[in-house]
Amino acid sequence: MTSTRGEFSSRFGFIMAASGSAVGLGNIWGFPTQAAGNGGAAFLVVYLVLAFTLAYPALMAELIIGRHAHSNPVRALRTISPNPLLARLGAASGIAGLGIASLILSFYAIVAGWMIAFCLASLMDLFGAAELSAWLTSFGVVRNLLFTYLFIGLTAFIITGGVRGGIERWSARLMPVLILTLLILIAYVLTLEGATEGLKIYLLPDFSRSLSPDLILRALGAAFFSLSLGVGTMLVYGSYLSDEENLPLLGGVVTLVDIIIAVIAGFLILPAMYVALHSGVHIFNADGTLISEDTLIFTVLPELFATMRLAGVIVSITFFFLMSIAALTSSISMLEVSVAYATESRGVKRGRAALVIGCAVAAASTLIIFDFSNLFGLVITLTTRYGQPLLGFVFCLYAGWVWHRDGVLQELLKNNPEAEHGLFWRIWPWYVKFVCPVIILAIFAQAALG
Repeated sequence: MTSTRGEFSSRFGFIMAASGSAVGLGNIWGFPTQAAGNGGAAFLVVYLVLAFTLAYPALMAELIIGRHAHSNPVRALRTISPNPLLARLGAASGIAGLGIASLILSFYAIVAGWMIAFCLASLMDLFGAAELSAWLTSFGVVRNLLFTYLFIGLTAFIITGGVRGGIERWSARLMPVLILTLLILIAYVLTLEGATEGLKIYLLPDFSRSLSPDLILRALGAAFFSLSLGVGTMLVYGSYLSDEENLPLLGGVVTLVDIIIAVIAGFLILPAMYVALHSGVHIFNADGTLISEDTLIFTVLPELFATMRLAGVIVSITFFFLMSIAALTSSISMLEVSVAYATESRGVKRGRAALVIGCAVAAASTLIIFDFSNLFGLVITLTTRYGQPLLGFVFCLYAGWVWHRDGVLQELLKNNPEAEHGLFWRIWPWYVKFVCPVIILAIFAQAALG
C-alpha cells in the first residue's frame, strides 16, 4: 500500500534509520565497558545470544504492530485491541510511550550537546583559541543550555522534512559517515602503545563468569536497550514500511547491524582506555574496577588526546564528531514518536508539531540543567530503568496475547504467502507470548532491586 502519511522509499533507507535509532551513545561508550567489566568475550558471547533471543523478537513485536496499523503507537495499540477496555489501556500505554521518549530525549540532548561542545573545543584548540576551548569543555549553565538547544534544533529540523525528506534522507547520510569514522578511529588507535592490552581485556573470555546471573541480566539489559525498544520508536518506523517488505528479514538485518556496531565500538573504546593508561592517565577506580562511561568520555579520553599533541586534537575532533552523529541518529526517532502522534491523531502540521514538541523537550532539558544534581539521574532512572522495560513488556503482551493470532499471521502473509510454514512463524508467536515478557520483567526486577 502507498501511505499518504509517509513511507520509506527503500530497504536501505529503513535499515539506516532503524539502525541509527538503535545505535546511540550507549552502544559506543557503554557496551564496551560493560563487556570489559563483565568477563570480556564471555559477556560478548552471552550478549550475542541474548540479542537474538530477546531483542529481535521484541523488535519484531513493534515492527509488526506498526506496519499493520500504519500509525503511531497510541492508535496502533488501540487498533489491535478486541474490546474497548483493552483499547483504552493500549492508548494509555501509547501515551506513556510518548512521554517517556520525550523525557529520554530531554536528558539525551544535554549529553549530546556536550559532545558537540567538546568537538568544537578540539577545533578551537587547532586554531589556538584556548579560552574558548576551556569554556566549551567547562560545566556551565550557559554552555549546557546553548548546546542542548542546538541539538534539539537539529533534531527538529530533520523531523520537519518528513519520512523520506527528513528521517530517511539524513539517516542514509549520517549512518555511513558514523561507520566510516568509527573504523578510521579504530585503525589509528590500534597502532598506539597499550592498545593490545585493551584488546586482550575485551576479547579474552573469563568463562567463570559467563553463566553468572548478574552477567546474564546485564547482557539482557544491554541487548534490550541497544535496540531502542519499549518507547515506540521501532513501532513508528515499522508503520512507515511498505506492505511488500519482509518484516522478519528487515528486523534481523537491523538487529545484526546494531550488534555489529556495538561490538566494533569495543575495538575503539577499550584499546583507547589502555592507551590512556599507558600514557599515565588513570582508568581504574579505587576498588580496581573500570571507571564509569561518562568519566571515560569527558575526562579520560580528553586527557589522552592532550598527550598526543596535534594528532590528539585531530583524533579528538573526529571522536566527538562520531559521538554527535550517534546521538543525532537516535534522537530523530525519539522526537518522531510524539510528532507522528501529533500529526495523525491531533491534525497538527508536521513542521509545527516538531517545533512545539521540540520546545517542550527543551523546556524539560532546561529544568534538568538548572537542577542537574537532583533531576538528571532521577529522569534517567525513571525512564530507562523503569519506564522502558515496562512499556516493552506491554508491547509484547499486546503482540502475543491481545492481538488475535490470525491477525498477526495475515500481516506476515501480505508479502510472504509461505509465512505460515516458515521457521519464524513456528517460533516467534509463542516466544513473544511467554518468553519475552518473563525476560523483560527480569530486567525490570534487576533494575528495581539493583
